[in-house]
Amino acid sequence: MAAPPYPRWFHPCLLLVWLFIGVGLRLINLTAKPPWTDEFSTLVFSLGNSFLPVPLNQPIAIDVLLQPLQPQPDATIQDVLTHLFSESNHPPLYFVLTHLWVKLFPTQAGLVSLWGARSLAAIFGAISIPAIYGLSWLAFRSRLVSHLAAAIMAISPYGIFLAQEARHYTLAILWVIASLACLVVTTRHIQKGNQLPLWLVFAWIGINALGVATHYFFALTLVTEAVVLIFLAWEKWRQTDAKTGGRGEEDMGTRGRGDAGNTDEILSASPRLSLSASPTLRFTASSRLKFSFFSPPWGRIYAVAVGSLIGGIVWIPAFLHNAYGDKLTNWIQGDRIGIAWISPIFQAMAAWITMIALLPVESPQLAVVIVSGLVMAIFFVWAIPILIDGFKTQLYKPQSRMITQMFAGVVVGAIALFFCFTYFLGIDLTRGARYNFVYFPAVVVLLGASLAISWNIPPGKTVRWGVTGKMSVLIIWVIGFLSAITVICNLGYQKYYRPDLFIELIQNTSKVPILIATTQKTHVQIGEMMGVAREFKFHDSVSLSVKFLLAHKDKHTNPSNTLQNTLEKLPRPLDLWLVNFRAAEPEAVKNCVKHSQTLPAINGYEYKLFHCNS
Repeated sequence: MAAPPYPRWFHPCLLLVWLFIGVGLRLINLTAKPPWTDEFSTLVFSLGNSFLPVPLNQPIAIDVLLQPLQPQPDATIQDVLTHLFSESNHPPLYFVLTHLWVKLFPTQAGLVSLWGARSLAAIFGAISIPAIYGLSWLAFRSRLVSHLAAAIMAISPYGIFLAQEARHYTLAILWVIASLACLVVTTRHIQKGNQLPLWLVFAWIGINALGVATHYFFALTLVTEAVVLIFLAWEKWRQTDAKTGGRGEEDMGTRGRGDAGNTDEILSASPRLSLSASPTLRFTASSRLKFSFFSPPWGRIYAVAVGSLIGGIVWIPAFLHNAYGDKLTNWIQGDRIGIAWISPIFQAMAAWITMIALLPVESPQLAVVIVSGLVMAIFFVWAIPILIDGFKTQLYKPQSRMITQMFAGVVVGAIALFFCFTYFLGIDLTRGARYNFVYFPAVVVLLGASLAISWNIPPGKTVRWGVTGKMSVLIIWVIGFLSAITVICNLGYQKYYRPDLFIELIQNTSKVPILIATTQKTHVQIGEMMGVAREFKFHDSVSLSVKFLLAHKDKHTNPSNTLQNTLEKLPRPLDLWLVNFRAAEPEAVKNCVKHSQTLPAINGYEYKLFHCNS
């Protein structure tokens, strides 16, 4: 006897549950973690301000360093565009939206609201939950797959990590989801040989243009989609060639009816089954016997490609106009020496696993780290075979094979691109886990489809280690939920810079006036010092006299000479903190006494302390 259908209100209400959980996880502790350099870029440029007025090569006070974080009532969107294009290497859409959004929030001690800026990314991250539900429904026509994908998106530690930063990645994820939805619809039209509707052509072009206007790496998503479409064209041609090479239309019709008769069957993921027994993308009997690369829907697909290309290349002049582009991307460039040849593999794997689970492996307690690592290892040894079996089953089901391989093609194609950039172009994209946004939604959809197979396993049957299908789905989700808590408590995906810990160290160590000196090349280094200055402004309880020195470094300026001249003019006693100082120490430093005690390492701040008493 079939189970009664759910009432009409059930699915919208369950989706609201996932949305409620996702919003809560993204807003909890939203400002508990200090902003880092990339977020300072968002804050400054979104205000229509610039880093350039910050004085270099001279001691400056905290408020002077933080002046670019002060909202200006007369700042306009044109100011945002002007400073962004001249000082950064990002497209403007997210910065313009943030400019309008932060106007809704009051300032904090005269500075832009961090909660206001981060909340926009959190909202976009929450919207991705119903968006992934819609994409999964469009792809698999299954409420179960859609709910499981939405549930995973709600608690994914990787998704929450991106949503709690004042950056553009969650908005880019929404454009990826929308573009993949267009690819799903197009794939079905290719299968049937039908023409693409004009609304889809213009919508897809617009979505892709907005995606590139949000982040240039969105173009990687478009490349993977192009690879999938090329494969579909090749497969269509191969199928047509096979039909005209001996197998008649009557035989193909019989095969089509045979598949149709098994559409409700869940095939076993047995290794004895072979993909060669079922063509990779089997097209229905309605497929045309004569295939042309200019027949419907290919002509309009080419129009989408051309329109998307134009939507991307319009930003090339702005990108080339930026004088800081190479300096801002130096951190992902470099030669491969020794262990650096294999480090991208482990960096990529670390990002992949955090899309599902991330327990407190960055806790300050070693015992917690060890236990967390051990539990994660056991969890993945148990869970990965379950997910692979579910994926294989979807791959072998006639009604889901094509869509499953389409999403798998997007994921595999993007990963291949990452490694091509890393090993052939010397641009290590695996160093930035956030760049995996280009295929993250496809991973979530595949996870939802895989878990749906486990959920449908009959009661009493186990999937692995004596665990039933529904219980395995519940365990995977609970581990993901605990991982989300790990991220919002800063015990996983910790910030690259910890100025909060650094000023605590300074306050406990220095009791005399302080000079914090660093070398400066771009606004990245200014952001590093802004993090320290902001913590002093909000948390300095001992009212230390603090000055900052941003010693500019280029082929014409020697930061060592700048520091030498500055130290000669400052009164004593003085504590000198050299922080991320990439230059030789001048003679004046040698006249000071280096701090003798061992001090703890701080994320993002490599420092030395000197006591200058005479």
